[in-house]
Amino acid sequence: MKKVVLIPDSFKETMSSLEICNIMKKSILSRFPGCETISIPVADGGEGSVDCFLDAMGGERVTVKVSGPFFNQIDSFYGLVDGGKTAVIEMAACAGLPLVGASKNPMAATTFGVGQLISAAAARGCKKIILGLGGSCTNDGGCGAAAALGVKFRDKDGKEFVPTGGSLKDIAHVDASLPDPLLKGIEIICMCDIDNPLYGETGAAYVFAPQKGADAGMVKLLDEGLINLAAVINSCLGTNPGEMPGGGAAGGMGAGMAVLLGAKLRMGIQTVLDLVGFDAVIKDADMIFTGEGKIDMQSLRGKVVIGVARRAKVQKVPVIAVVGDIGNGVEGAYNEGVTAIFSINNVAVPFEKAKLRCREDMALTMDNIMRLISVKTAGND
Repeated sequence: MKKVVLIPDSFKETMSSLEICNIMKKSILSRFPGCETISIPVADGGEGSVDCFLDAMGGERVTVKVSGPFFNQIDSFYGLVDGGKTAVIEMAACAGLPLVGASKNPMAATTFGVGQLISAAAARGCKKIILGLGGSCTNDGGCGAAAALGVKFRDKDGKEFVPTGGSLKDIAHVDASLPDPLLKGIEIICMCDIDNPLYGETGAAYVFAPQKGADAGMVKLLDEGLINLAAVINSCLGTNPGEMPGGGAAGGMGAGMAVLLGAKLRMGIQTVLDLVGFDAVIKDADMIFTGEGKIDMQSLRGKVVIGVARRAKVQKVPVIAVVGDIGNGVEGAYNEGVTAIFSINNVAVPFEKAKLRCREDMALTMDNIMRLISVKTAGND
C-alpha cells in the first residue's frame, strides 16, 4: 500500500480519535514502512471537536472570556481553520456537562456564552462558523445564545430577559429582527447527529434532560417551557420549530439556532468531510480506515463510518471499519460502501473491562488486519 487515510470517530469513554489514528498509523507503518498515512481525527460536535479540526487541518486555538453555564465568567475557546475564514466552536466549551460537575441544573443553565463565542469569531472576520451541538448541560432552546447575539425575549409585562430552561415558560414575545450586525453574511452550520424534535416524548427534555440532572417533575416543566417557546416563535415569527428534525439537539439549541439565527443543521460527519476536502484527499488512496465505539442499526443513519463509506464508495476506495463492538443489523453497512468490519473486543469482555485494555486490543486488531493485507499484497507482487 502506498497511501492510507485514517478517519475514525472517538470511542466514547475510552480513546480519542487522535489516539486511534496514532495506533492505526503505527500498525500500518510496521508492515508498510513507506506508506503515506493521512490522519483526520473526528469528533461528534461535543468536547474535543475543536482540537480534532485543528489536528486535521492546522489552525489557531483562540481563548476568550465568556459566560459559563450559570452566567459565571470563564475562560473558553474556539478554533480558527481554513486560513482564518472558518471558526469551529463546540458549545461544550462554555455550556458543557464537564463544566458543572455535581451542580447539574438544566433549569438554570444557559447557552449565553455560546453566543458570545460566535460573536467573538465573527469579530475576527470569519465567514463560516461550525458549531458542534454536543455534550450540553442546558435545556434553554438556544435562547441564551440567541440573546447574546441580539434576539430579544420579553415576558407578559414587556420586560426583556435572558431565558433559561426554567424560564422558557415566561416568554411572551420574541423579536429576532435585530441580530448582531457582525453576523451579516456569515454562514452558521450546526453539527447535529440526532433527529429528535424540540419537545414531546422524544424531545430534548424527556430524552436528554435526565442526564443533565433533571428529575421527572423537572423534565415535565422543561418540556412545557419548550412547547411555550415554539408557540411564541410561531406566533411572532411565523415559523413552527416544534417538529424540526434535530431541533431537540443540545437542549433545543438545534431549533433555536435554526429559527432565530438562520443556522443550518447538518450531520456532523458531512460537515467534517466537506471542510477537510475529503473527496480530494482520498482520490488516490489505496484504503480508508474508520471506526466508532459501536456499530449497529443506528449507525446506518449516517454517522461517521457510514458517512465516510458513502463518500468512498463513489471513488471505489475500500473502507475498513475497526470498532469497539458490533451490534445487530449492520449488514446494511456493506451496501453503503463498507468493505469489512472488525471488532477490537478480542476476548469478548464487558465494557468495564474492555475499556481498560482498549489500546492494546486496537493495536492487536490492526496488526492482524495488516498481516492479512501484507500477505495479500505480497501474493499480488
